Amino acid sequence: MKNRISEAFSTHFGESPQLVVRAPGRVNLIGEHTDYNDGFVLPMAIDRAVWIALRPRPDSIVRVFSADYEGWGKFDLANFSHENAGWLEYIKGTAWSLQQADYKLQGWEGVMAGDVPIGAGLSSSAALEMATARAFAAVSGLAWQPAPMALLGQKAENKWVGVNCGIMDQMISAAGEADHALLIDCRSLVIRSVPLPADTMVVVMDTSTRRGLVDSAYNERRAQCEQAAAYFGVQALRDVSLEKFRAEAAGLDPITRRRARHIITENERTLAAVEAMRQDDAITMGRLMNDSHTSLRDDFEVSNQELNIMVEITQAQEGCYGARMTGAGFGGCAVALVRSNVVGTFAQTITQSYQAATQLEPSIYISEATNGAELIGS
Repeated sequence: MKNRISEAFSTHFGESPQLVVRAPGRVNLIGEHTDYNDGFVLPMAIDRAVWIALRPRPDSIVRVFSADYEGWGKFDLANFSHENAGWLEYIKGTAWSLQQADYKLQGWEGVMAGDVPIGAGLSSSAALEMATARAFAAVSGLAWQPAPMALLGQKAENKWVGVNCGIMDQMISAAGEADHALLIDCRSLVIRSVPLPADTMVVVMDTSTRRGLVDSAYNERRAQCEQAAAYFGVQALRDVSLEKFRAEAAGLDPITRRRARHIITENERTLAAVEAMRQDDAITMGRLMNDSHTSLRDDFEVSNQELNIMVEITQAQEGCYGARMTGAGFGGCAVALVRSNVVGTFAQTITQSYQAATQLEPSIYISEATNGAELIGS
């Protein structure tokens, strides 16, 4: 990918890039919809990323060619506004957020490309925001601080793009670590590095369905969680223990009770998963992933038929420790923890079985955990 982006830069600018940055997409192993409840998530940065090859400019102009969309974008840091310009708005939003934090930004020009699937729940937007932030940091002489930069990327998505996401996606894209997942406390932003179990691979399975109703459903789930937190008299559902829930939940309406139960049990599963991984216990980790999917399907109701079929097929395969939907839901991807020595056969079998069951062709990504946003060089 680095060679591709560097060659594309040379084609458009007539010389080699002075800088190359990358920021990865992510898959969340467990801890779904807990982020906006101040809870715990366990994502890993994947070996699919957004790349930008660039050179600084002496002025305040930002000029970018998207190799994926085959188009140019341009704006002036001294005077720009929201114009519904598609992919460029993520770059503009990141610039706006950095300027809101009083960072002095330098202009640059470059070429960007990525191999994070769009709309699959693997955080292509956060990857673009963090690659953009890394580019601005490189040309503007800014220190790279993953947590503050992640917060500014989240602000760009919330306030400029208009998507009310939590902090997980930007945080893992900014701070990922090779061969590890990260436990992120979404309240304090404290992170803990967690090694993947030995002799396992993480496999991401794109169902080839997309999230048609996710915005309205996401906002509805978030409101239900806030109602439940208010009922329990706490800041967020992260503050409700399973014991407290069992003792006091009867006063909630059935739907809100199910939503709260998912969040509270998912936080417990996520912390248990960390301990399982630290003990190199892939069997327990897989069981927790399976339980997470059941909760997402039945209590939080954010799965769909294709995701359920994919997970059921996957869980039945030899060498699969566990599988679950991942991301906001209603389509997109599932994730599995698989024994390394069967992963090739596993991918072929999943493809054939899912296609036979749904008449849809999935995309299977055997994924490695990578570093977060970084300056690669020139």
